[in-house]
Amino acid sequence: MNTLPVFEIDGRRLYYTFIAGAKNIMANQSYLNKINVFPVNDGDTGSNMATTLQSVIESIHPHKSFKITADLIAETTMTNARGNSGIIFAQFLYGMSKESGNRRSITIPQFAESIKNSIPYMYEAVANPMEGTMLTVIREWSDFIYAQRNVINDFNKLLILSQEILSRSLANTKTQLPVLSKANVVDSGANAFVLFIGGIVDFINDSNIRNLLRSKTESLVLPSNNEHVSEEVKFRYCTEGILKNLSVDQKALTKILQQHGDSIVIGGNEKTKHIHVHTNNPADMFQQLNDISLVTFHKADDMLRQSEAIFNRKSKIALVTDSTCDLPQELMDHYQVNMLPININFGESHYLDKITIQPDQFYSLLDQQSEFPKTSQVNEKAFANLYSQLATNYDSVIAIHLTEKFSGTYFNSQKAATSVSKDTNKPITVINSKNLSGALGLLVLRAAQAIEAGHSHDEIVAMVSAWIKDTHIFVSVKTLKYMVRGGRVSYVKGLIAKLLNVNPIVSMDENGASYIFGKTYSQQSNMEKVMLHLSSICKGREIWNYIVLHAQNEDAASWYSKKMKDFTGKEPVAVVNISPVIGANAGIGTAAVALMFK
Repeated sequence: MNTLPVFEIDGRRLYYTFIAGAKNIMANQSYLNKINVFPVNDGDTGSNMATTLQSVIESIHPHKSFKITADLIAETTMTNARGNSGIIFAQFLYGMSKESGNRRSITIPQFAESIKNSIPYMYEAVANPMEGTMLTVIREWSDFIYAQRNVINDFNKLLILSQEILSRSLANTKTQLPVLSKANVVDSGANAFVLFIGGIVDFINDSNIRNLLRSKTESLVLPSNNEHVSEEVKFRYCTEGILKNLSVDQKALTKILQQHGDSIVIGGNEKTKHIHVHTNNPADMFQQLNDISLVTFHKADDMLRQSEAIFNRKSKIALVTDSTCDLPQELMDHYQVNMLPININFGESHYLDKITIQPDQFYSLLDQQSEFPKTSQVNEKAFANLYSQLATNYDSVIAIHLTEKFSGTYFNSQKAATSVSKDTNKPITVINSKNLSGALGLLVLRAAQAIEAGHSHDEIVAMVSAWIKDTHIFVSVKTLKYMVRGGRVSYVKGLIAKLLNVNPIVSMDENGASYIFGKTYSQQSNMEKVMLHLSSICKGREIWNYIVLHAQNEDAASWYSKKMKDFTGKEPVAVVNISPVIGANAGIGTAAVALMFK
């Protein structure tokens, strides 16, 4: 044990101390997930805290100045904060950095003053602060540090002694919150802070920076099977967003968020706010937030699907797709399909397809915004997170995605699946549908029904591969204006098509690439051409099912529905407003029919 006292902390000492605390939380993620029951029983506090702190380990380097290092840590944790506890802790660090003054090093009295003054930052961030949580434990720890500021002048001794008050404060959380008492656990967020200080004390005792930096950084551990009793999911989505250029104060912002859900935390500074809300309608909430700020980041975890995986899964095989899969939400929910959204950006404004922006909202923006929207694939990390979670609760996973010719989503999914499957020894198969939209929806629906019927993983993978060849989509484009705006068609070709009033019919070939199936001089004509084509290719074959799609064109969808019902003798699986990711290029007014043969 290092017996040399530490009278002042500079930026480097702060950095190494922080890393020690962060690594101890990361090493105990699974335990923190396991005891997480408040504010909801979703078992992710450890994962959220690890993600919040890992960003510091990965992205910043120590500076000699305490102030500069404190600011870097505060900014990095706030930008990358996840979950209630992550944002509360980040807000505490922000308060500490702001209240510590412009100092190159800091003494115990100065440190004690800064953390005492940072407590209001935490409490003001939480719309409904509850005692018996991380708030209480950090406050009582801060009170102890402040009370000892003129008694103890050695940081090492002070932090070691503070563990006693932390232990008592943590134990008391079990009696302060009924939900913790019922589950017979302490608060998970509070325990994370205790572990953070515990990691610092371990570093004090070892006092070897080289050992600290060489120690393995634990990889992210996702929520695992929770032993606690399931609870009704009141609000489906755990949402977060980063708001800039806010035109209202925090009180007004809180009132807006309270209209949409609970578990509200608002972190950040005067320029940027990081919000956390549990809500059922993230798209409506973010639409309102876009009126008062620039929203540059969204996150929305489906807590209903997470809860079902732990407590109420219908099968042993999990099914995954992306947001270009056009199936009604009720069918996705019935079969417990996991969906990851494609990212959509209008300039600096960020959205999650079908989660934080719905088709109606998207198509309104498409004509209002001068900038054409850009889409980006689901990244590998998002898939790895989902597959790790599903592998804990399911025997295997099957993922079916839009054609690899349109997006790197399939490739990222495959990379994540290979890695997670190797780590968990669970089969994860990723399938390129070579299609999209309603055609992808039919493949996912039929796979879901095969899972429900009890077919094995390998049987379903083989069947989907066969169904892909029997699945088709025909898209009747009303205007090439949107393809021109998006760069898919040159301006000259678009102008010629407009002058000639040419309307293309787009389909997908056997390799998953789009091609022009035909051209007519009106959308009505090309829809009739599609039906004529179906008459010829359906001879001697029976259609298993079909989906009608449109982009704000209900009249065309009604026409297709009637013709297809007359043709097949059955109603469509659904009539769907086409996915924004697809509709962005096909354009408003588009109508389509997707079908699968038996």
